[in-house]
Amino acid sequence: MEKKNAWLKYTAEEDKKKVFDFAEGYKKFISDCKTERECAKEFYEKALADGYKDLEDVIATNTTLKAGDKIIANNMGKEIAMFILGKEDIEKGMNILGAHIDSPRMDLKQVPLYEDTEMALLDTHYYGGIKKYQWVTLPLALHGVIAKKDGTVVTVNIGEKPDDPVFGVSDLLIHLSGDQLEKKGAKVVEGENLDVLIGSIPKEQKDDSDDKIKDRVKANILDILSKEYGVDEDDFLSAEIEVVPAGAARDYGFDRSMIMGYGHDDRVCAYPSFKAMLEMKEVPQKTSVCLLVDKEEIGSVGASGMTSRFFENCVAEVMNLTGKYTELSLRRALRNSKVLSSDVSAAFDPMYPSVMEKKNCAYFGKGLVFNKYTGARGKSGSNDANAEYIAELRNIMDKNEVSFQTSELGKVDQGGGGTIAYILAKYGMNVIDSGVAVLNMHAPWEIISKVDLYEALRGYIAFLIEA
Repeated sequence: MEKKNAWLKYTAEEDKKKVFDFAEGYKKFISDCKTERECAKEFYEKALADGYKDLEDVIATNTTLKAGDKIIANNMGKEIAMFILGKEDIEKGMNILGAHIDSPRMDLKQVPLYEDTEMALLDTHYYGGIKKYQWVTLPLALHGVIAKKDGTVVTVNIGEKPDDPVFGVSDLLIHLSGDQLEKKGAKVVEGENLDVLIGSIPKEQKDDSDDKIKDRVKANILDILSKEYGVDEDDFLSAEIEVVPAGAARDYGFDRSMIMGYGHDDRVCAYPSFKAMLEMKEVPQKTSVCLLVDKEEIGSVGASGMTSRFFENCVAEVMNLTGKYTELSLRRALRNSKVLSSDVSAAFDPMYPSVMEKKNCAYFGKGLVFNKYTGARGKSGSNDANAEYIAELRNIMDKNEVSFQTSELGKVDQGGGGTIAYILAKYGMNVIDSGVAVLNMHAPWEIISKVDLYEALRGYIAFLIEA
């Protein structure tokens, strides 16, 4: 059951160019959009430009929806749901692409700014599963928003432009790290030590008659924040600022076959899912849906996570605008739907073969990955797709000449993980995990194959049209 390398399909230069051109658009996306807010904003604006209508506007005008209409809903600026109404009633089911747009990172605490030995730092709390030692000595950027009491919202994006300053977490020099190197990997760098260094110049004191300024470096930073952003220290209480790797995604390898970037998990699935919706030029038989959610990395919780009722409520509103909503019809629509839970898989790494089982793992260049189940140790916490659904997907992929492979997340008892699949499956939908293989998953800089990204696009389009 050896799968051929997908690059071998693209021998003609014009075909190979499609792979590389699509990768260029993706590289720009993940370079520009490093938070769930930035992703949602980018997708929302591009969807409107493509003819999608905001669900709230449609509700306000009580517009009747019909086949071919395109709708987008925006949840708190962190989650979106896109619909292309199909020829069949929604009650007969939807074809859904679901992915998440949050990624592992560090978040500023609500009271983050402090001074120690005339250095100003920001206190953080890491988000999602990370190896903490990977986040030190890197150039870092600050992305996010500061909401002020007067209702204005200040956008923060510092560290990406060539003339921007960058920030970072310091590490112990090798000359004094004897005790540190004796620690286990999980303890080499502690979570409370992931504080970001942001300044070292003290605020000038005008004359001796002035009251003595306490924490003068911190005071200088506050002056800069006030002058450049119009915010004060209390405004951090209502801020969401994320600390992410600074810099753009780059081609990886002499042959430029790969991309190194921050946030491949899971924007490498979100991007082709979104693009697949834009590629739908004809009215589909079944309603097509793209659901891009927040908070997956911390359990899909909260109002913008998959466990909220945002998607269910959106479906109810859309059905109501078609004139065919009942509670029973909504339940049937959800039960009859089919889903690709588009999330990444662990790529086989020849440097660490002991954690993988070679017959049942994902490889670079072998195309879109299907995971029948995820979970850990006895499939605990997983969605386990049924055989009939997998057979249907195999047929669709083969019919459309989409390169695909199947995988598990490492050897039995080695570890495991989860996605949003099990949450959608609670409605009785057919759901399977499907995505792109990633090296360095959850590290500041992850790696993917360009051809796998392109096969994901092709596979998602085929699914929306034919499932």
